[in-house]
Amino acid sequence: MTSRVSGKQVRKSAAERHREIVSAATRIALHEGLECVTRQRIADDLQVQPGLIHHYFPVVEELVAEAFAGATLAELDGLLPEPAPEPDGAGALRTLRRFFTLSSGAEFDDISKLWLNARHLARYRPVLHDQVVRQELRWCHRLAEIIGEGVREGDFTCDDPWAAAVRILAVVDGAGAYVNTSANRRTAPLADLARTLAEAELKLAAGSLRVPRG
Repeated sequence: MTSRVSGKQVRKSAAERHREIVSAATRIALHEGLECVTRQRIADDLQVQPGLIHHYFPVVEELVAEAFAGATLAELDGLLPEPAPEPDGAGALRTLRRFFTLSSGAEFDDISKLWLNARHLARYRPVLHDQVVRQELRWCHRLAEIIGEGVREGDFTCDDPWAAAVRILAVVDGAGAYVNTSANRRTAPLADLARTLAEAELKLAAGSLRVPRG
């Protein structure tokens, strides 16, 4: 349980080592797929013995699930930060404008692929299945909170923020389903689909969820 730095052996705390392993697993999951999250692959990445990975994760499926959770939580906080009151009372509107602008770009293709990967493997892996469900609901709750905040701020009109959040995210996920195959043929026609649906759900004028120019 040591690392060699500048000729000296440095013992890492259990918490540090745990974070290091999960971080490596998350990187591998994002760029190579959840199937590549193995003890040997992570040990190679960290230049440690596979037994060390086993010590912290005797059940490798728990590490796979943590890798998925780590990636999707970072995505959630990056795309949909928790709502917080702002002086001009338009925080929710700005958050959704930013969300639709960022999520329609290629920057998040890797995470879209990871969601597809996880939902497929979840059919056969109970631990991963539970984590996928947990993260799906976390996303829905976060978006519902933001919609609710927008209703309180007077920018949105919505009787059921939860239902609206589920429908909006279903369309976002549906558009992302093509990222592994025909994205180059389908991206443009689908680019504004989720945004248009959200504007209808929140009783907004067309184009309200676009970032203003200038």
